[in-house]
Amino acid sequence: NVLKDDRVPIAVGLCKKVVGHFSHSWKKEAAMTEAQKELELPEHSLITECPTRWGTKEKMIARVLEQVKAISQDIDVLESVHKALHPLQDFTDALSGEKYVSISYLKPVLHLLVTSVLAEDQEDTDLTRSIKTKILEYLNDKYKDPCTQELLDVASFLDHRFKTQYITADNIPTIRTQIKTEMMELARRAQTQEKSSHTETTPRPESAQPSDKKMKKSLGSFFKATVGPRAPTPQHEDAEAELNVYLMTPAIDGEDDPLD
Repeated sequence: NVLKDDRVPIAVGLCKKVVGHFSHSWKKEAAMTEAQKELELPEHSLITECPTRWGTKEKMIARVLEQVKAISQDIDVLESVHKALHPLQDFTDALSGEKYVSISYLKPVLHLLVTSVLAEDQEDTDLTRSIKTKILEYLNDKYKDPCTQELLDVASFLDHRFKTQYITADNIPTIRTQIKTEMMELARRAQTQEKSSHTETTPRPESAQPSDKKMKKSLGSFFKATVGPRAPTPQHEDAEAELNVYLMTPAIDGEDDPLD
């Protein structure tokens, strides 16, 4: 009757599950032995309750309490893993979106992971700190290829939300030159295509026929100054001016679609 309190069977049942977990896995048992040595605990095995043997329930409880520090190491491990990985879940969901641009987000996200989400915290355990370090090392190694870095820099530069914010200062001139070169090439192709199209569609000039009726001048025509043809601006100057205007334009909100 003493053990009929509702809390007792719950606690005893938990003890049985813990003992069963270690008794059915030699790997867990070996890990527990290592934990016992590390924590300087008696290298005792856990005891299973036997309903037909009096006192085994108490022995089971006593042994679990004796080894609780070694057993609780698994909980500490899970807590450390959870603290390191849980903040990454939101980024994983966000980067998997299909209805908005995400490649230009990579550089900003990597910067945020390094400086905030996966930055070392004073309360981090050694395991949490180790997991964070390994994740950052993996990401840095994955995107360290110069061609990949260049692609990410260009994507970030062309995104109205970020522009040069997440590009290292040494790389900005190179990215600007590359984009300006591509702009000039696109302009050259457009001009070539326009000239080709104009040549194909321009009708042959017909002999001018004298007009029987003299066109009447408007009053404004007397004040209209004769303007000579405007000299074309060099393509590199046009491209440079357009880039400067783009960079001087305020960045749009991070939630806005840069393609709209």
